[in-house]
Amino acid sequence: MARVVVTGGCGFLGSHLVDELVRRGDEVVVFDGGTPPPDQSPSPAVRYVDGDIRDASRLATVVTGGIDVVYHLAAVVGVDRYLSSPVDVIDINLLGTRNVLDLCAGVGAKVVVASTSEVFGKNPAVPWREDDDRVLGSTAVDRWCYSSSKALGEHLTFAFARDRGLRAAVVRYFNVYGPRQRPAFVVSRSIHRALNGQPQVIYDDGGQTRCFTFVRDAIDATIAAGTSETADGECFNVGSSVETTVAELSAMIAELTGTAAAVPVRTGERLGDRYQDLRRRVPDTGKIRRVLGWRCTTDLRGGLARTIEWARRNPWWLALPDSGVEPGRSPAVTTA
Repeated sequence: MARVVVTGGCGFLGSHLVDELVRRGDEVVVFDGGTPPPDQSPSPAVRYVDGDIRDASRLATVVTGGIDVVYHLAAVVGVDRYLSSPVDVIDINLLGTRNVLDLCAGVGAKVVVASTSEVFGKNPAVPWREDDDRVLGSTAVDRWCYSSSKALGEHLTFAFARDRGLRAAVVRYFNVYGPRQRPAFVVSRSIHRALNGQPQVIYDDGGQTRCFTFVRDAIDATIAAGTSETADGECFNVGSSVETTVAELSAMIAELTGTAAAVPVRTGERLGDRYQDLRRRVPDTGKIRRVLGWRCTTDLRGGLARTIEWARRNPWWLALPDSGVEPGRSPAVTTA
């Protein structure tokens, strides 16, 4: 049994991580300003502490001596959020991470920092290795504030590991999807719309490719990074190696849900230069296979089927607002 803290443990990835840690027999403290998802079973092994990751004194009440690992997942995520509230994106993703690292270094806890494939920006040379270059657009384009904030969090993590001996690992997620995900991302929003009788939305020609990663696989990789000493000081890409176009994804969801095809939307007409899409996003996962023995085991069709089955059983999720960005509607700031 380990004593662990999960920041952002009420969110999509965080709640799944908590479920798996409990299953393993760990004692878990969740630090989050939200509430657990309605479908999550309560457990005496989990204690919830309400707090803002930017409040270092509040965070210090849970990152204490005797904590073995802190899984730092608290962040502001989603196109709708980093277009509408870039200041919050930067403050929470950067200052919050600094608070976590300071406290973990002080009490001797290991930390696993959740990062993102977005740090690579629009580097055209895929697949991306962990040490590949970052290629970003102008700082005047809000789209890049998330990438920059997460990359600075990685810089801080490696600096703490080098200069203060912090045991730390970074995991970079590639297009994770699954049950409980807010309907603001390509998979979750498409399923949400389909099951609510609305057409899916495909941006531009749908030829963009992604490597979709089922949440259970991502959680297994995260725990491997947190429990293996060989992960200390390292960064790992966490993702599928199967490249799928958004149009192919949409067609698969339409087939599995028995709904109509998607409606195309031109992002340039709605967002102008505030948002820049990436044509391909593909990880090189050789390092995590070699060091941690991890690889994706859930194929896309199987993961989608499991997600759709879960969605049909959870009307609370189907009742959530559609958080995507559409023509004629400004992105909303939400806390879900």
